[in-house]
Amino acid sequence: MNVSRIALAGGVAASTVLILAGTASAHVSVQPQGEAAKGGYATINFKVPNERDDASTTKLEVNFPTDHPLASVMPQPVPGWKIVVTKSKLAKPLEVHGNKINEAVSKVTWSAEGGKSDLGIRPGQFQQFPLSVGQLPEDAEQLVFKAIQTYDNKEVVRWIEEQKDGAEEPESPAPVLKLTAATTDEHGAADDKAGADRAKDEHTEASSASSSSSDTTARVLGIVGILIGAAGVAFGVLAGRRRTA
Repeated sequence: MNVSRIALAGGVAASTVLILAGTASAHVSVQPQGEAAKGGYATINFKVPNERDDASTTKLEVNFPTDHPLASVMPQPVPGWKIVVTKSKLAKPLEVHGNKINEAVSKVTWSAEGGKSDLGIRPGQFQQFPLSVGQLPEDAEQLVFKAIQTYDNKEVVRWIEEQKDGAEEPESPAPVLKLTAATTDEHGAADDKAGADRAKDEHTEASSASSSSSDTTARVLGIVGILIGAAGVAFGVLAGRRRTA
């Protein structure tokens, strides 16, 4: 009897853990494909699970951080979804590759299209929404996106709560993109240095060749001048002898 009670209690506890784990993980999140390095560009996916048993997700709105605006945001087409990219004017222009950017994407909205039978994200399913973004900031460890999920029964879930240091995960956490350390292309840098060295060597060789050619020309002209001078002297001597004779 005691064994049965212990086993039952253990089963209930395990089920509770699974339920809580499922609830905690079933929220809108964002992950990079590969890495999201500081100062670079990345492809990121917003993963949207359906948490309801009797409704479908028909809209996702992702708001971009204003403290670290992104100049380039390009969505990948998702079958069955209409995509709207909203831009806003920046209070302080960004400088990207030497160009000043006065506006940046502030929001991307995906809205489900199609018939009622296959509209949006059905119960028990999830959908990923890819974006190509950049240039990622160099002075931040992460980017926080605030997402709003809408169901076809008009229910709205706001994934906008930011995680506090040392605190438990909030009930409706905002998607957070972790940034990795900036990468340097050492091979490319080595190639650039090698190219510069080659260019320097070629310039030196060309200069040496030009100098050598100039020296040779000067010597030839000098010899020719001497020969012409000698010929002139000889001609003068012969002419004088003829007049004397």
